[in-house]
Formats: sequence, structure tokens, C-alpha cells
Amino acid sequence: MLHVTRFTPLNDSFDELLRGFFVRPTGYEGEPPTAQSFRVDVREDDHAYTVYAEIPGVKKEDIHVTIDAEQIAISAETRNEREVKEGERVLRAERHYGKVYRAFTLGQAVDEDKAVAKYADGVLELTLPKKAAVSARRLSIN
Repeated sequence: MLHVTRFTPLNDSFDELLRGFFVRPTGYEGEPPTAQSFRVDVREDDHAYTVYAEIPGVKKEDIHVTIDAEQIAISAETRNEREVKEGERVLRAERHYGKVYRAFTLGQAVDEDKAVAKYADGVLELTLPKKAAVSARRLSIN
């Protein structure tokens, strides 16, 4: 017995046209990439928290860290200072200006006065000593 299949090029073309239509695009050619958040590792021991944040391509003067009790905020600004010489043209530029920001809350308050920050090879290292836990005091009534 002979099987006959009907070929309809319009249906295949229509399916191809709509494939990926409802998928959110990640970027377009020629559009600068959006600012991404940076990766952070947080470690804890009995006395302090240690935070490692990967922020490559940023000068240490452009990194800002704020500590508010147990809330830590890290922000950085990347700058792409281009110098185009006479007779030269830019064929493709993927580096861009932008800001990255990350904030998180730790389990215990941090002693801001003893906190230490180091930046080397694109990694920011924060050593955040814990504040001594204040014990509750019983008040005697006269």
C-alpha cells in the first residue's frame, strides 16, 4: 500500500517564523551588554566573616563598601576610557561604562572599626570581625 503525505510549505515556514517568538531575548547585535552582578563568596568562623568578591577590571578607587550593622553593600563602577587616534576607527567595542552593586545581610553585626579590605588581581577581600554579642542584663526592681 502506498502512503501519501501532503507537503505544505506554508505550515513549516510559519512554525519556523514563530519558533522562539515568545522567548525573551538576551541581547541584540551591537547593543552593549547589560550590567551584571559580580560573584561573591562569604565564609564565616567564630570571630569574623570573610567576603571574596570578583570585580575584575576595576580600579580600587572605584570600589565602595558600606557596612551598616549586619548589612554589607559593595558597589563598583567600570570605566572604559577610549582614545581614538587620528586615522583610526573602532571596529567593535564591547567594553562599556557601568555600575555593579551587591548587598546582603549577615547573621550577626559587624565591627566596622576593625573591618579590613584588600583588592588584588580583581578580587576584593573583606575581613569583617563580628561584634561581641551583648548579653541581656537583668534589672533589679527597688
